[in-house]
Amino acid sequence: MIKADTFLSKLMLLLIVTGISVIMVSCGAKNGTNTPGTVSNPSPSGGSLTPAPTVSAAPSDKPGQSPIPAATAAADSLKQRIDKMTVDEKIGQLVLIGLDGTVMQAQAKEMIEKHRVTGFILYKNNITSAAQTLNMLNQLKETNRKNAFPLWLSVDQEGGKVDRMPEPLIKLPAAQDVGRTNKTSYSFAIGQALGEEVRALGFNMDYAPVLDVNSNPNNPVIGNRSIGSEPKTVIQHGIQVMKGLQSTKVVPVVKHFPGHGDTSVDSHLALPVVPKSLEELRAFELLPFAEAIKQQAEVVMVGHLLLPQIDDQNPASLSDKVINGLLRQDMKFGGVVITDDMTMGGITEHNDVGEAAVRAILAGTDIVLVGHEYAKQISVIQALKKAVTDGVLTVKRLDESVTRIAGLKLKYDLQDSTLKSVDPQEVNRKVQALLEAGQK
Repeated sequence: MIKADTFLSKLMLLLIVTGISVIMVSCGAKNGTNTPGTVSNPSPSGGSLTPAPTVSAAPSDKPGQSPIPAATAAADSLKQRIDKMTVDEKIGQLVLIGLDGTVMQAQAKEMIEKHRVTGFILYKNNITSAAQTLNMLNQLKETNRKNAFPLWLSVDQEGGKVDRMPEPLIKLPAAQDVGRTNKTSYSFAIGQALGEEVRALGFNMDYAPVLDVNSNPNNPVIGNRSIGSEPKTVIQHGIQVMKGLQSTKVVPVVKHFPGHGDTSVDSHLALPVVPKSLEELRAFELLPFAEAIKQQAEVVMVGHLLLPQIDDQNPASLSDKVINGLLRQDMKFGGVVITDDMTMGGITEHNDVGEAAVRAILAGTDIVLVGHEYAKQISVIQALKKAVTDGVLTVKRLDESVTRIAGLKLKYDLQDSTLKSVDPQEVNRKVQALLEAGQK
């Protein structure tokens, strides 16, 4: 497990570096380029992208002086805000849930006001029209305004068969078709298009792109959701989809670490087993994730997969060896880790969901996703509270995750401000223009 003092030191260094970048962005704005707080569209050919942080540079008497005091103040301010939170509030930041219906109901209101959950995921049955979705997300935001941090409002919008967007928004192609086009400019445009659609409705997080390499023709769950059957193809185009999403200020969640491509079991129903050695994984499945981390991926979703040659007791999503060991220490990922849905059969067939949530956090996860069933969601929250009371989970451990989660919310300048309206035709015009430009 990463020690809290080490993590906070790394966070301080990151904020100092990003603080320096703020003054550079501010100087660029004076020359008619970017305005502070905006995100520039990177070149589709490569290069990293980090959305501009919301930390303002402190006034300086010396032109060009780096705003290190402002970065330090930002880290101190974040720590102070977290220190003021109750244990229950901190636990809430570690839980992201699904909800019923197409308007905010009493259970969702309770999850915000009483349990202070970090956010929500909407599925197809929650979405009937653009206006309805925007109104529902507005209701959630309005209810959350008194809480310490804004909500993650997330959706599985990949394109192809995993499409949550309502009519008449443009249907985007499956990842496999994007890879076959073999144009990085088009892949980047797909990411932008995904971001434009979900952001127009009020979402700020998208569970995409899929970085699984589709190497098993008998795979029942990935298939054309994967960009390709070779790591090189997935890297070349998956990273551009990720960057395209980032450019719209929507947080991409790359998935399903450490790789769901070579499985013949659907983890929604049971627990797939990937019998490969660590060396085999590093030479194939892990390559897209390793490159995504180098290219500033900010959130990684861990799948429900058993890797017996690494950990023969725990699925990846609950495994200290996979998350703290492989992902965080070996691959140097310091961002937010989220589980795949904890109500999937890959977990519930073998584990109590509350106990599994505690194990996931102990293994290095920051957010447990509990997509379905109010009773299971309450069970997870209660299990985490009991784990703190019993000393199994320490407040220091909670603070590690809350710092990562809240830091990313601040980086993307999340707000619980509501959107007045959405014009699907205008969204379609933007998306169509992006796709046409990407194909040139």
